[in-house]
Amino acid sequence: MTSEAVRRVQSGSPWEESFGFARAVAAGDRVLVGGTTAFKGDVLYGEGDPYEQAKVAFTSALEAIAEFGLGPDAVIRTRMFLTHQRDVEAVGRAHQELFGSVRPVATLLVVEGFVDSRVLVEVEIEAYRGAVDS
Repeated sequence: MTSEAVRRVQSGSPWEESFGFARAVAAGDRVLVGGTTAFKGDVLYGEGDPYEQAKVAFTSALEAIAEFGLGPDAVIRTRMFLTHQRDVEAVGRAHQELFGSVRPVATLLVVEGFVDSRVLVEVEIEAYRGAVDS
């Protein structure tokens, strides 16, 4: 795959520069969105509320694939990382509201924590672009 076939999108997260990553990368017919939280700039939305954090994080991830002309119907995989098992229902509800009609494959894991202890949820998505000109 040539470098022209790969396109990267930044979101402005302060960690993108210091860690050296992109929010989303399109390569061939796939668009991958890396770990996305409810942070927008320096502001954490939904502090203490896993449902709200999941909605904000997924919305930010969907904004990243929108840069490639894609919407929720293009999402084929989601991953949800939570810090507490008690939040499974709330995060699942947010996922169902955004992707219930799409039904991507999904993974949900409970992890020990994130870079900022106020973050309760981090998500990833993968979207399919179909036939793409390289």
